[in-house]
Amino acid sequence: MGVRGLAGFVEERGAFCAELRVRDTKLVIDGSSLYHQLCFASAADPRRGGEYGLFAETVRDFFGSLRACRVSPFVVLDGGRGPDDRKLPALRERAAERLRAAHGLSRGEGGCVVPLLTREAFLQALRRLGVPFVQCFAEADREIAGLANRWGCPVLSLDSDFCVFELAGGYCPLTHFQWRSVCGGADGQRGRYVPARCFSAERFCGHFGALRRSLLPLFAVMCGNDYIELAALEAFLGAVRSRRGGRKHARLRGVLSWLSQFSEPAEAVDGVLKYVKKQQREEVRDLLCASIQDYTPSDVKLEDFFRSSRYECEAARKAGLPQWVLDALAKGKLAPFIINALVLRSTFLRVQVENMQRPSAHSAALPIRRVIYGLLLKASQNTEAASRSNELPAFCEFSRLQKTLKKTFVQAASLPTGFCDDSFSLEKLVEVPMSHRQMLLLETLGVQMSFLKPIPSHLQLPVAVTCYWIRCSEPKVKLHQLKALLLMIVSGELHRITNDPDAPGLCAEDDVIAYNEFLKWKEKKLENKDFDLDAGHGFCQWQCCLQMGLYLNQLLGSPLPEPDLSRLYTGSLVHRLFQELKSTPSVENLFSSSPKMTQLYQDLLNTVESTVPPDVFQKIKVCKTKPESCKKKKASTKEKKAITCALPEAQHLCSVNRFAALEVDD
Repeated sequence: MGVRGLAGFVEERGAFCAELRVRDTKLVIDGSSLYHQLCFASAADPRRGGEYGLFAETVRDFFGSLRACRVSPFVVLDGGRGPDDRKLPALRERAAERLRAAHGLSRGEGGCVVPLLTREAFLQALRRLGVPFVQCFAEADREIAGLANRWGCPVLSLDSDFCVFELAGGYCPLTHFQWRSVCGGADGQRGRYVPARCFSAERFCGHFGALRRSLLPLFAVMCGNDYIELAALEAFLGAVRSRRGGRKHARLRGVLSWLSQFSEPAEAVDGVLKYVKKQQREEVRDLLCASIQDYTPSDVKLEDFFRSSRYECEAARKAGLPQWVLDALAKGKLAPFIINALVLRSTFLRVQVENMQRPSAHSAALPIRRVIYGLLLKASQNTEAASRSNELPAFCEFSRLQKTLKKTFVQAASLPTGFCDDSFSLEKLVEVPMSHRQMLLLETLGVQMSFLKPIPSHLQLPVAVTCYWIRCSEPKVKLHQLKALLLMIVSGELHRITNDPDAPGLCAEDDVIAYNEFLKWKEKKLENKDFDLDAGHGFCQWQCCLQMGLYLNQLLGSPLPEPDLSRLYTGSLVHRLFQELKSTPSVENLFSSSPKMTQLYQDLLNTVESTVPPDVFQKIKVCKTKPESCKKKKASTKEKKAITCALPEAQHLCSVNRFAALEVDD
């Protein structure tokens, strides 16, 4: 994010920042920077798919520190990529970097990859804590700067672009925001503060003589940011490169020193163009002048949203999206994935620490995505013409193909009657009876509501997703994987009823005993700490299916309650349970002291087993005792065993009729 090399340059020279005591103020927070920083601060194992409970606790502690210092936080998050999609090259480069990091982690090397559902867990935590937040239509930087300037308060971020914006209250880098070290007295006392540092544009410009602050946007554009990479400027950059002070940051120092001779941006642009070929000069001038505007604070009044929950944005209006979609996006009830698919017909599928020799873990969730795309097509004026030609438009997906980032095209699914006739449009989706929307969700996941009746309502969606995962994953899910996953879900439920003061009903003594026994079991040293990459790949597939199940549920207006991710998935726990179940089957009785939890586990297991083919796990057991015969059988029935819903990414149509109960109209 931000201007290339600027964050490191500022970090190395502490004199560019001033000490600041953050207290008794509003604080505008770059939400995307914050959840990345808190994710890494939670010290979770990055290989095992996330520790969302630990992450949620870290989020709670962070905002608790702000509250202790009488700081009022307002979180602003990026939305989609925007209709112009100007950051696409930078986003592809970043996705490739994540892929390399994930591959390194899969081989036991160091690195960091943000777990797949971190953003969703972050929004859930904000809602629980009552922290006001807004999700913008596109890139949030300009709207963050505009809001902070109107309130005269600091911006908290990791994005070096905020060194360039003219901010009345200054920019505080998250790396120097010591929220774990609140100073100034005991809890509840006035005068408590968070020690921080605030970037000083005056000190920064003063380091380069007479450099004017108004020239910083041009500096950012010429050095390269997420929006622009001008090959035509290479001659200029080579000419002004600093010859003093070493090679590190030489380009950056050279540009700043060169700019210090000019009094205003237009004059400096003319100076740059002298190094550009004549036939390119006007094009480069237009690009430079347009890109400078990216550092002008937006006039979108986010303060109105925080007062009335109404988000008004000119770019969003021009996109012609239904008002309910814009409202849901601003409130974080629709993910950026949905807006990108709707506006651009293009999405990125974030890589996890998976087996790079196998198809992307996102392949398992392809049929769910195709249904999402089918619903989003109803916003297009060209859908009717396309449907007459029996060829629905394709959506572009950037995903992993082994160890490289690959662009593939996926065709939207045909929708059942009621969702595909001429009278239906995306704008009217919220008017479709909730029972019909719920049926579409469950039919997509291949589950009937009657099977979910024994399951607590807040667990029905993840259980339905688990049923889908077992049928659609490739390689097939092992019984130990399923049991480990269900035991993990039970542990989250046990934690909820024993630790949540708002949990309905009284906590039974048996539940407390079971929870304490569970904690003792967790404290035992695990003998086998090896990382099972194939098991991890399966759990990655489950998270991919859950993510798309959540997105489809949100798009349909939440016909099923959204599960609490902080109590749903703990990567280190599910991997440990999987390892121990293989050697110690009695671990399945981990919660036997609690009749309630024992019954919940049995209900979960029975529900899943009732919705999948009866021999799906029996084959696995046979393979353990007769490996050679099973291998031969597997080789001879390879095509038959490939469940049709686990499609390769390049395949467009799913041959499984998921909508029989909804009368699919082909």
